[in-house]
Amino acid sequence: MTKKKKWLLASAVTTALATIATTVFGIKLSNRLMYIKKKDDAFILERETIAKRFDEAWYNKYKDTELTIESPNGYTISGVVLKPLATKNTMIICHGVTENKINSVRFARLFEKLGYNSVIYDHRRHGNSGGKTTSFGYYEKMDLEAVVKSVRKVVGDDAVIGVHGESMGAATTLLYAGLLEDQADFYIADCAFSDFGALVSRIAQKDLKFSTSMPLHLANFFLRMRDGYSLRDVAPLTAVKSITKPVLFIHSIPDLFIPHEMTKEMYEAKSGPKMLKLFEEGGHADSFNENPREYLQVVTKFLDEYVPAYKITE
Repeated sequence: MTKKKKWLLASAVTTALATIATTVFGIKLSNRLMYIKKKDDAFILERETIAKRFDEAWYNKYKDTELTIESPNGYTISGVVLKPLATKNTMIICHGVTENKINSVRFARLFEKLGYNSVIYDHRRHGNSGGKTTSFGYYEKMDLEAVVKSVRKVVGDDAVIGVHGESMGAATTLLYAGLLEDQADFYIADCAFSDFGALVSRIAQKDLKFSTSMPLHLANFFLRMRDGYSLRDVAPLTAVKSITKPVLFIHSIPDLFIPHEMTKEMYEAKSGPKMLKLFEEGGHADSFNENPREYLQVVTKFLDEYVPAYKITE
């Protein structure tokens, strides 16, 4: 074999191995996003019960209806109507990634104090809902649209409907309101990311120790190929510019997973009625857990200032 043929063979083998390695890495990286490891449902229930954020007696007493809503993405969404009050005004509560609707009960108790019943539901691929992958808001926003329409059909046009989201649930809330329909009366976004691509890049640099943008490009390519969307399609920062209804932005400054600067950036980008609260204590998705009284005060102030119908419900 001539030197030229040997060189061509070696080059072909090297290229093939590099392609295989890149493909394997891309699949693993996209798997980590699409099939992110969820917390066990029993663990969530035990954790919330021990922390006294879930009261089984209260839950069973006021669990009015179990919901099964058809997703436009081809599966069913599992939810529960919690109705402790004689009012049509309703909060829809969106949990964060790896959690389930039991994690939303603490917020249902908060909004009970403020004159609202609640609908809690499981995001796709979480709890009892269908769906094969997690898309960090891309497909979840369509599910939220289906939930809002279903709730509105039940409570009527004269009822006040708010949406509260935490972490991925907050991103989903903003994507729904800014890109699909701004049909709720107000929104509360607790520790949302502003740009999923930027968050993935941050995680790749911090946790996976990558100093280049290669993981971001690979994740983007394989997500498009395998799940039908790209990272730039999940950008709440873009969505908030189209939201006209009031938004309360919440974040904890010590959050090490999603930096609070992302929430500040979205607050500044939104025009019209808005409010920002940054808590001094609490890690990621811990603003309410660490600051329950102040959290209540902040939400009350927001409703007083920006939701005219709120005072009627008191």
